[in-house]
Amino acid sequence: MRRIQTYDFKHKRALIRVDFNVPLDAHYHVIDSTKIDRTLPTIRKVLNDGGSTVIISHLGRPQPGYQIRFSLQHLVTYLSDNLNTPVIFVQDCIGPEARKKAEQLRPGEVLLLENLRFHLAEEAADRKFGEALATLGDVYIQDAFAAAHRAHASMIITPQYYADRLAGFLLQEELSNADKILLTANKPFTAIIGGAKISDKVQVIERLMDKIDNLLLGGGVANTFQQALGGQLGNSLVAKSQIALVSQLFKQAQYRNINLVLPTDVVIATSKDEQTHTAIVPSKAIPAGWIALDIGPVSRKAFTKTIQMSHTILWSGPLGSYENQYFQKGTQAIAEAIAKATQQGAFSLIGGGDSTAAVQSFGYSNQGSYISTGGGALLAYLATPNLPVIQALY
Repeated sequence: MRRIQTYDFKHKRALIRVDFNVPLDAHYHVIDSTKIDRTLPTIRKVLNDGGSTVIISHLGRPQPGYQIRFSLQHLVTYLSDNLNTPVIFVQDCIGPEARKKAEQLRPGEVLLLENLRFHLAEEAADRKFGEALATLGDVYIQDAFAAAHRAHASMIITPQYYADRLAGFLLQEELSNADKILLTANKPFTAIIGGAKISDKVQVIERLMDKIDNLLLGGGVANTFQQALGGQLGNSLVAKSQIALVSQLFKQAQYRNINLVLPTDVVIATSKDEQTHTAIVPSKAIPAGWIALDIGPVSRKAFTKTIQMSHTILWSGPLGSYENQYFQKGTQAIAEAIAKATQQGAFSLIGGGDSTAAVQSFGYSNQGSYISTGGGALLAYLATPNLPVIQALY
């Protein structure tokens, strides 16, 4: 895979696929600019070399056709201010106007095109659409790691039409840090897996079985394991379709002598929006009508102890409904424990939108070794490093 460091972009027009899928407020102002900020070094490299850039991205999951709340036009001011140069915007990502503006770019200029997903052809990986995008640049740069699990036209078709297809700085960082988990993890290695859904995490758990020493589970993932082991979960979120597979994973963990830690106590309520009527009960004995929404104090201590003895830590998914102050103590305890372990020399990789948001909300943004911009993409890469999007760069 070629990298942009040694490439000279002088008089070159770079088509850069980024992930600017950032949250916007009611007035279309950027709430969290992390994904944009971490791609700026790649854009600046091209501009500083004397090249020009055509930026393509998606935003949200719009229906086909234009929808104002998903328009990338809302990002023009932020980009212009942070690149210190006016950003030209075109209200489509293909077609005569996009080609004309791209061809007219002079060294140092930036063109931002409209949301790729306004076209059904993007997600359908349509070859003609991918080819149309390819006409907009001289060299292709992939820097959209957070979308690397999506085999869409701009990700896998467009680069096929370029002799020069390169990995941007952010993509390189993401893969390098993920590879520390896959290839060079120091033991003890602890994986903390939470979140609501287990379906997107099963493959990662399976792949890591021969690497990890400790597996700490929370959230809906832990609920499904508890159900498989005969627990009574009340109305808690359980992936019933995954029960059989989870049972096999539990047996694998036992066979490999992995320390699989499930919560022994949980904070429950009758609704995740509850603010006063909560209780702490054994995790396998949740009353009917109640929901597990956080790990309890005994579990927090057990999880923290394991984390602080670890030399490598992977965290994906919160331990409960951390957005509600009554159910955030478990996730906050994990963030704090990881921060302390990192200060003591451990390598910690935090991935997933909710995990990242939780770390930021608790004030630990700069206290992990690396915070990934990808949630599903990081999990997909850890499960199957040979992703089509990565292979498209070779």
